[in-house]
Order: sequence, then C-alpha cells, then structure tokens
Amino acid sequence: MRNSSPDIGVVIAAGGSGERVGSTIPKQFREIAGVPMLLRAVRPFAAHALVAEIVIPLPLLVLANPPGWLSDLVGDRLRIVAGGKTRADSVASGVATLSPSCTGLLIHDAARPFVGTDIVNAIIGRVRAGACAIAAVPVSDTIKRSDPDGEQILETVHREGLWCAHTPQGFPRQVLERAYAEAQPTFNATDEAALVEALGIPVELIRDSTTNMKVTSPEDLVIAEALASQ
Repeated sequence: MRNSSPDIGVVIAAGGSGERVGSTIPKQFREIAGVPMLLRAVRPFAAHALVAEIVIPLPLLVLANPPGWLSDLVGDRLRIVAGGKTRADSVASGVATLSPSCTGLLIHDAARPFVGTDIVNAIIGRVRAGACAIAAVPVSDTIKRSDPDGEQILETVHREGLWCAHTPQGFPRQVLERAYAEAQPTFNATDEAALVEALGIPVELIRDSTTNMKVTSPEDLVIAEALASQ
C-alpha cells in the first residue's frame, strides 16, 4: 500500500503580466466574483491532503510588493518566488525551490481559476503511480490553418485525435527535471508536457471539463464571472 504522506509539490505559474486582459492590475490578481483569480487557482491544491508544498513564481515587481491577501498565505507550505523571462523559466524556478520530499509535481496556470477537485485527484493519482498525465479536452470545433497573416484559410485540419491541453499537468519529479535539463535552447515549449514528450516519454490524457477555462481576454472575464455566480 502506498504511503499516504503528502509528497506532491505544486507550481502555480503566475509570472505573466496578463496584458491581453486589458488592465494595469496583473491578471492573476483580478477579482472574479470578489475573489482574486490566483486565490481561486490555489485553493483546490491547498485543500488537498497529498499536497505538501505550493510555490508561486511571480513577476519581480509583484514579488517585491505582493497583495496583502497573498502575503498572509505565505508560510512553510506556500511560498512565492521570482519568475523568469518565459513560462518555462518560471516553472523551473518554482520546481527548484520545492523540497526533495516532493517526488511528484503538478503544474497549474494561475489563469485557470476553476480547476475541479476531480481532475486534481485524477492527475495526482496517475503521478503517484509513476505516470505523466495532463488535463485536456477533445477539440470540438472545426479547425482551420491560415496563412501567416491570418487572412485566408490554407487548409481544414481534421480534428479527430486533437485535444486542447489544460492544466494541471503532472509528472514524477525526476522526469520533469530531466526534461528541463535536456531541453534544447531553441525549443520554445508552451507547456511542460511538450518537454516530456520530446524525451519520448508517454504522457496520458485525462478528460477535463470545459469549465476549467483559461482567462486571457476581457471576454473571458465576463464568462468567468458568470461561472463563479453558479
């Protein structure tokens, strides 16, 4: 029987400025129904019995003067650190600060404030079994590939077998650390799964809910407010 002691480390990627949302306030601190987006993203992990530590990489300017509600949460179990120039840099920085007892890692976006407890449980379960797994939803829209200017359709892409990657994404620690160590400098991975895939290591898909949306635009904030009200 597997040890039930907390052994999962979580990195909440919050190093971006969120300029597309159209506000001087960092996107991750915008309130959704009165609750900061980042706080909504943290809660399901903070409430999980198997999560030992949570690290949040932040922009340097924010790190120097975090909001009071975030400062109040900082302690042995939750820390804030300096993010990097890219998402990968920020996540790698967060991973490096987790204690060795965190043998499984989950990476989540601060801009996904509605992650469900069921998907967190499922990812943690697969990671503790030694697998790599990510939350994802199958593509339902018809997909078009455009020209470089985005003005004309070049082709229609068959959507069979296509999935939209979500977070959390989970990995045994040694796998993700190896993926970062061996990543080519020119490989601009947009998520951690891509780095692991490059090693030839299988990554499982765990079907997620479309409500685990990523807030990237003012329109998304309107939808997020509606979700929160429910």
